[in-house]
Amino acid sequence: MTLQGSSACPICGAPLAPGARFCVRCGASAVPSTAGADEIALPGGQGVHLSAGALSLRELLAVVESGVFYWRQRLEQADGVAREQAAAAIKDLSQILDHLAVQIAQGRETICITGHLPPQRRAPRPCPLCGRGNRQAARYCMACGAPLHSGRRAEPRSLPPRRLAVAARTDRGVTRPVNEDTIYAGEFTAGASRIGTLLVVADGMGGHQAGDVASSLAVATLKQALTDALNASLPQDDQAWHALLRAAVQEANRQVYAQARADAARRGMGTTLTVAVVTETRAHLAHVGDSRAYLLNPAGVIGEGSIWTQLTVDHTLVARLVDIGQLTPEQARVHPQRHMLYRSLGSDPLTEVDALSQALAAGDVLVLCSDGLVNYVEDGELARIVLETPGEDRACERLIALANERGGQDNISVAIARVK
Repeated sequence: MTLQGSSACPICGAPLAPGARFCVRCGASAVPSTAGADEIALPGGQGVHLSAGALSLRELLAVVESGVFYWRQRLEQADGVAREQAAAAIKDLSQILDHLAVQIAQGRETICITGHLPPQRRAPRPCPLCGRGNRQAARYCMACGAPLHSGRRAEPRSLPPRRLAVAARTDRGVTRPVNEDTIYAGEFTAGASRIGTLLVVADGMGGHQAGDVASSLAVATLKQALTDALNASLPQDDQAWHALLRAAVQEANRQVYAQARADAARRGMGTTLTVAVVTETRAHLAHVGDSRAYLLNPAGVIGEGSIWTQLTVDHTLVARLVDIGQLTPEQARVHPQRHMLYRSLGSDPLTEVDALSQALAAGDVLVLCSDGLVNYVEDGELARIVLETPGEDRACERLIALANERGGQDNISVAIARVK
């Protein structure tokens, strides 16, 4: 029932009693504002209207729902760490959705906001060593501990360089007559400048005189493409590294595809390819196929309790069945179609390339390997052997020996880089 002579609330639309100054439903002012409603523009062409110090809950609900839709798309398309970030975003936004739905169900239409924000913390005194701001009276930097001497600039100190211990091994296994894997691990430079360490594992497919050609051609092409690109310019951020690595892998794919088409004896040959460029503080990776990259640390990785995490995603049909809950990881390990790839180098003129970057800290270990290793050594076993074995060479040897002991029906390759 609407009261005769009453008006409606400008925020939630509830009827107002004659002479009312505030809405009894949402508390908004019933006095028309001379300033009008402001609109906060958001990505995607959306907007939220701000009026009388309140925001519409229904508009906020629509914005959050669109955010959930966006991150669900990212979840389907992303791999590795990006996939975990998308899942975390969906979880957070879902909690906000639940909260907003409860508020609307209780009859609320708006949420009040305040323009009175707490004062920002002031840190006017920059550290001469790391640049971090500090309180005016501070004697030592809160970030790096450097003394904040009054009246003179401290001499910059160089942090001790991180040393990377690297080893790589490949083995043809017990039953294969030819090793179709190709690996590389070594320093990577552009001109006279050291860029970092390059790790590559490629698992060739197509049988004798085909798989080994595909993997070795892919690695050689990749190295040359990276050398040419890095001599021209050095990537300045993760996105630039991803673009550079994707372009280099695409060039490797073109070369393998062209040779497979040109020679009838090599028709259908292909290869997986997993590559990592390790710089001072980050690893930049690109990946196609079912070779893998792992991050290990005895203290745990990516905020989880586990000492290992798989950075790459297997491009196999069985891995997709695990993703959608049709198979368990244990069932996938013994599934007869577990080696059926839906993405590899050489099968098509263009291929989709996964790319990601991972921050590295002291104690982190990056492991690249072919499926000939993980077919016989479980992830937890792999992590424990690498972390507990003194020496990267010895760790490679132990992993290969264990895979051969348990069957060794495929070529086995592993590359290890440990941040000292």
